Amino acid sequence: MNADAQPTVLEFFAGAGLARLGLGGWRTAFANDLDPAKTRAYAANFGSMGLRQDDVWDLSVEDLPSGRADLAWASSPCQDLSLAGTRGGLTARRSGAFWGFWRLIEALDDQGRAPRLIVIENVTGLLTSNGGEDFRTLAETLAHRGWRFGALEIDAIRWVPQSRPRLFIVATRDSVAGLSGPCAPFHSRGVVEAHGRLSGDARAAWCWWGLSEPLPMRGDLDSLLEPDADVVWFDDDRTAQLLRHLGSLHRQRLDAAAASTGRSVGTGFKRVRMEKGRKVQRLEIRFDGIAGCLRTPAGGSSRQYVLVAQDGGVRARFLTPREAMRLMGVGDDYRLPASVSAGLKLAGDGVAVPVVRALSEGLLKPLLAGQAVRAA
Repeated sequence: MNADAQPTVLEFFAGAGLARLGLGGWRTAFANDLDPAKTRAYAANFGSMGLRQDDVWDLSVEDLPSGRADLAWASSPCQDLSLAGTRGGLTARRSGAFWGFWRLIEALDDQGRAPRLIVIENVTGLLTSNGGEDFRTLAETLAHRGWRFGALEIDAIRWVPQSRPRLFIVATRDSVAGLSGPCAPFHSRGVVEAHGRLSGDARAAWCWWGLSEPLPMRGDLDSLLEPDADVVWFDDDRTAQLLRHLGSLHRQRLDAAAASTGRSVGTGFKRVRMEKGRKVQRLEIRFDGIAGCLRTPAGGSSRQYVLVAQDGGVRARFLTPREAMRLMGVGDDYRLPASVSAGLKLAGDGVAVPVVRALSEGLLKPLLAGQAVRAA
């Protein structure tokens, strides 16, 4: 890459284009997603040039731009790898889409134009799904093709008031020195243990990538919420019905927030728990200024609630799509779809923008420049 040129990226499973926002100065030469609503949102915000709505399995190398890209970014579907999902692994229908992406990388490689870098982003469950076999298989696949790679577990909570840990596997063909060993906070116990399960070529190809720890997060959940007068709150009956799902611990949290002076803002999800041998739906809340990890609105329990305790009372409502996008680090100039469900899905399936930006500036661009990896 010329030092003065924009690095180029091929965006697979592009979704709402949040990785593109985070990469910033990179030029997207190609973007692909199967979901029509996501593709429409992508086009509304970035235009349709280079955008292809299609199943990754239906793409061929001839559909990709000529030349060699600097980066291929793949945020493949995570449902079957998630700790909250069925954990069917990389062989399952949705997460198996990774292999549709990988065959395109192999085809580019056969033509001598594989991208210089690959980023594979997924849930942290990839480290342990199928007893760690999925991660080991992916590592061996990269090593077999001559890629050097490493993994970082990064939680968006370091930049935005949302707890959102994600795994980023970064692979390169270039000879760039990594760190001598794992370094907190991004080489979590899960990453270290996954590395420990590797052997042979996969272990030899491993790199401990460094990334500087960000400055302390600015702002909190309340600062990202809409004004109270601009949103729809539940009526008293619906609020009372919601709060009946609280268990004793979470009821104590709410009571403490309600008894405190001033305004306390929390979030919550409904979850199904086993209690005394039976399934019970519970509302689980937090009042620490941090939102729970955004999820897609596939069911009623996947909608995140906002609770405000003030002056001895409690009000409740749903988190809005705009608020969800703010929690992903997306500015209000981003054009959201009219559908609430579609907007929430864009955020729930996305990657946090400031995390991508930190990865780009702290690791990807230095790797393209041939600089040694450092961590501050």
